[in-house]
Order: sequence, then C-alpha cells, then structure tokens
Amino acid sequence: MKHFRFTTFFLMSLMAMSLMAKKHVFDKSVQAWAETYPTIQSRIVAPTFKNVDYPITSFGAIANDEKYLNTVSINAAINKCSYEGGGRVIVPKGTWHTGPITLKSNVNLYLEEGAILLFTTDLSQYPLALTRWEGMDCYNYQPQVYAYGETNIAITGNGTLDGGASKDNWWAMCGAIGFGWNGNKESQKIGRPLLQKWNDENIPVEKRILGKGFGMRVQLINLYKCKNILIEGVTLLRSPFWVIHPLLSENITVRGVHVFNDGPNGDGCDPESCKDVLIENCHFHTGDDCIAIKSGRNGDGRRWNIPSENIIVRNCFMEDGHGGVVIGSEVTGGFNNLFVENCKMNSPNLDRVIRIKTNMCRGGMVENVYVRNVEVGECKEEVLKINLNYEPNELSNRGYMPTVRNVFLDNVICKKSNYGVNIDALKEQYNIENIQLRNCSFDGVVKDCNIIKGKVKGIYFNGLKINKKKAKTVYL
Repeated sequence: MKHFRFTTFFLMSLMAMSLMAKKHVFDKSVQAWAETYPTIQSRIVAPTFKNVDYPITSFGAIANDEKYLNTVSINAAINKCSYEGGGRVIVPKGTWHTGPITLKSNVNLYLEEGAILLFTTDLSQYPLALTRWEGMDCYNYQPQVYAYGETNIAITGNGTLDGGASKDNWWAMCGAIGFGWNGNKESQKIGRPLLQKWNDENIPVEKRILGKGFGMRVQLINLYKCKNILIEGVTLLRSPFWVIHPLLSENITVRGVHVFNDGPNGDGCDPESCKDVLIENCHFHTGDDCIAIKSGRNGDGRRWNIPSENIIVRNCFMEDGHGGVVIGSEVTGGFNNLFVENCKMNSPNLDRVIRIKTNMCRGGMVENVYVRNVEVGECKEEVLKINLNYEPNELSNRGYMPTVRNVFLDNVICKKSNYGVNIDALKEQYNIENIQLRNCSFDGVVKDCNIIKGKVKGIYFNGLKINKKKAKTVYL
C-alpha cells in the first residue's frame, strides 16, 4: 500500500509539473501579445513629408514613349526635392520608361492612379551599387529603386512599379530552362557560386564586383541602411528578383501594397537585418516566399551579426508562394520577435503557411514567433514547417548549429493541406524546443498526421485537431 501511495503521488506530481510547464509556455505567448507587441507597434511610425510637390514633368519627363528613358528627369526631381528639404516627387498618370531610380532623404515618390514606372531591361543602364544578394555582400547591378543611408523616404500612391521582367530577359538569368534560359544567356550560374566562394573565403566586399557577365538579377526595391521608411498603396509587378528588400534598416511600414510576381526567387517582402517592421493590409502573389525574413548568409551573416527583430505582419492575404510567412533561409544573424495575426491565405500553389528554414552552414538563433487568428483555405504541403536541414548538400563551411525556440500558433485554421506540422530537426542535438499549437484545427489533411524527425523537446499540441480528431504525430 505504501508503494502504491508513493507511485500515485509520483505520477500526480509529474502530471502537475507537465501542466505547469504547458501553462508557463503559453503564458509567455500571452505576455508577449500583451506587452511586447504594443511596445514594438508604438515605435513604428511612418514618416511625414513637406507639402511641396515636384512633378517629374517639370524636369523633362516624357510619358508613353518606349524609346525615351526618364531616368535623368526622375532622379533630378528627387535630388532637387531632397536638397530643398523634401516633399513629394509626383509621377502623373501614364507609362514612364526609366532606368534605376535612387531615393534621397525626405522624399516621397508618389505615383498617381494610372501612373506606371516601367523599368528598362537594358543592363547597360544599371551601374554598380553596394547591396546584398541572397544574404551575401557585393557590388551588383543597381536595384531598380535604391537608397543607401537615407532617412525619411517613401513610395506611395495608387500607381504601379513594373520591373519589366519576363522569360525573355531578367528571369532567364536565373539559369532555369523553364524561365527561358537557353544555355547561352548570361545567368547566375556564373555569379552565384563565385559570390558564395567569396563569402566563405572572407574576400573584402570592395573586391566582390559582379554586374556584367555574372547574371545576378536585381531587386525591384532595395533600401540599404535607411531609417523611417513607408511603402504604401502601390502595385509592384514583374520584379527581376526579390520585390521589396529593406536591408540593415529600421522603422519600416509596408501598408496596402499589392505584389504580383511569378518570377524565380520572386519573394514579396524580405526584411533583412531590419528592426521594427510593420507589414499590414498587403496582398501577395509570388513565385517564391510571400514574406521572408533574413539576416545574412553564412560568413557575411556572422561578420555583421545583426539579427532581424520586432516584425509585425497583420491583415495580409497570401496566394501563390513557397511560404506565407517565412524565416530564412539566410538567417545567420538570427531573428527575434515575429507577430503574425489576422491573416488569410489560400491557394493550391501556396506550399506552406508558416516556415522556418536554415542549416548547419547558416546557423542562427530564431526565437519568439507568435501567430494567431490565421485562416487558410488550402496550402499544398504543411501548415507549420521547421527545417534545420534545408539544402543539406550546400557546399560551405558547416558546424554552425541553428536553434529554433518559442514558436506559438494559436487559433490557426486550415481546410486543406498535406501534413499538419512537419519538423525536420537535427539528429546531433536538441536544437528545437518549446513549440506550441493551441486551439488549432487542420482539416482535409491528406497524410492525417504531424511528422517530427530528429531531436526536439517541449512540443505541445494543446487542443490541436487534425481531420476533426486529436492530432496524431509520427516520429521518424
């Protein structure tokens, strides 16, 4: 009898400890939404501008003439606006052919409804600029809209920025036959492995000269080391590469933007090593991740060692894409504090809803991911994917252990997917911990289960239902 009482007491103690652990894990999420979220939100303030307009037509710009590039006129308007203390540079209704544009401090590039900035595919029009390409520092063709070290900048209005990319030009440079590459055209098959080599060997950035002959496509918008950024209302089409790429920047608002880009590596919005970012009321239809959070790749990520942190994504709609909201894969500098709420996603061509991806070349600490009230019609693969073995054949320096911890999904509803949760952890050690799904429901799950591979600890499925019953988990 004494042994029975001791065993009963021991089991009850274990159950109590387990319940306390679950409560502690969930309490962290509740506290983050109540305290951290509003603190971050209060710091994100969109810039304002002087009530002075600088129409590009006053600087010689000509609309609807495909033989005439307005590059000089548009940049002249931006420079004068900034020099005189700021205001709006107005792009009126019409199609304005142009080369790359450089934003300056205190300038709001405003596109009126019906205005289209159409960027040339003539590579000779793109000078070299300091940027990052897939998390690696280099000098490459200047992005189509670029800023370096500027403060208070914006792109607003109801007009369109059209990158002009197609299988006949920029997209073929990815080196894939399906996107128009024929084996003879310049492609990233030349530049990308070379840049990776330079990164691994710590070659000085000033010697990493790409551009002509290397096939490295450009971002539609790249804002480097800038503060107080607003991108609002505009439609962004046919980017050669990533669409919106804030880099080493802070206090960023992306609001009401429509991104349609079916090209290769056509990520919608990629904050990289950025702080205090709000992405809200946006519509994404992309050829890659809709939103992908970055912080540098491999050696460059470790040398800078600057995480992305404090990012809010809310009231957005995601259609096609490799992932809805993604962290990685270039996340060597780490990431902290993501809040996703009240988003809707739906497409048979949306692979995943929430995804975290890295490997032992990239490493990085990813922590504090909070997701709530997300409705998904369907996605192709899984609702939550955590992969610490992404691109396992990457030829680079290895041995940098990535870590993912404190990931919380609350009230995430999905009506169709292949799996529920799919975790591909390391076999070497426990580097994924404290993952909780609470009050989530995944229906139409083809495989009828979650998949967990490798070493994980602290995985809680509290009230998670798959196909209307308690979730089944397969450990591999």
